[in-house]
Amino acid sequence: MALKTVIFYGSVRTARQGIRAARFIRRACEERGHDVTLVDPMEVNLPLLDRMYKEYGPGEAPENLQRLADVILPADAFVIVSGEYNHNVPPALSNLLDHFLDEYFWRPSAIVCYSAGAFGGVRAMIALRSMLAEMGMSSIPSILPIPRVQAAFDEDGQPTDPKTRPRADRFLEELEWYAHALKAQREKDPRR
Repeated sequence: MALKTVIFYGSVRTARQGIRAARFIRRACEERGHDVTLVDPMEVNLPLLDRMYKEYGPGEAPENLQRLADVILPADAFVIVSGEYNHNVPPALSNLLDHFLDEYFWRPSAIVCYSAGAFGGVRAMIALRSMLAEMGMSSIPSILPIPRVQAAFDEDGQPTDPKTRPRADRFLEELEWYAHALKAQREKDPRR
């Protein structure tokens, strides 16, 4: 069975470049047989966090929050595509993720980080790792950093460097290992 993979993208800037990285990783996951949903905060349009999804009674969550929950709840794995804003996680990404908590438990995450400079967003990744662990979706050991994102992909998310796809395949292979292992454990314990 295909893994249900949710990709969270975290920028709402007008001239955002990281969406290309998100499109690339979505296509790479699809080509590997994943059932993929790309979550873009510009499309989901959640307000600043006031109440988490779990704080609403059945049928009481706002429609856009419920639609997102319907994507998150059956997921096997999460890919977080994060830029680096002031050496940290973009506020739109943090807000998007913070609307949920228990719904992430016992599922792995993987971090694709990017920046306009040479470091590829790794400083944001450091903050993101502890955040994801606290949310119950610890990240796999490997990351996929993308320096100079504005030149790394064309508009459709096709990589300009032929080494990008093999790096992504190794990264996704690791995520798949963790996703299958945790899925098998969740199936043994219906509480998970």
